Amino acid sequence: MILQEEREQVAEYGRRLVELGLTTGTFGNLSVFNSKEGLMALSPSGMDYMLTRPEDIVVLTPDGEKVDGDAKPSSELELHCIFYKNRPDVKAVIHTHSIYATTLACMHWELEPVHYSAAYGGSFVPCVPYVRLGTRKLAETVFVAMGTEHNACLMGNHGLTSVGNSLSFALDVAQNVEFASQIYFYTRLAGGGVNVPEEEISRLAVSLQTYRQR
Repeated sequence: MILQEEREQVAEYGRRLVELGLTTGTFGNLSVFNSKEGLMALSPSGMDYMLTRPEDIVVLTPDGEKVDGDAKPSSELELHCIFYKNRPDVKAVIHTHSIYATTLACMHWELEPVHYSAAYGGSFVPCVPYVRLGTRKLAETVFVAMGTEHNACLMGNHGLTSVGNSLSFALDVAQNVEFASQIYFYTRLAGGGVNVPEEEISRLAVSLQTYRQR
């Protein structure tokens, strides 16, 4: 089976998204990129994460051409392609509908660094306006907002996109941005928090890239 290890990872991490409460039903999507082969393994569209098998994962080129797999790929295929084609540091993309990150996205609030865990997404996490789901325009809007310095973006009235050099790190980003979003939401309700100083949050954003044990 082509990209067997990557397909197993996508199936496993899809289940973890549900178990961690980062998405519900069949919403969201995730992928991992094999640089040597120049191919990505992407979750299928509309399939129960808990029942998804490695053979259900779709293998495609960064241009979106299907190489292997019978299932229909995620409707957010463009969102994955644009990072693998334009950011060599990105080897995994996760899109979630976690509660607090999505709440901020529905408010069109960027995530300010009131807690240091926001640094997983960069010095802050940008929020883009609503763009129709599954479109090239959405992918381009998110990519431009993230640039090369951010690992996450809040998608207006939609959810969260996180990226990393592995699915493990992209999941770390999604989890920590969700936690920071909850803290930020409550500090806003309480009248506003005090942000971590800019130079400190920028330093943390760099150091967290190598924080986790392999």
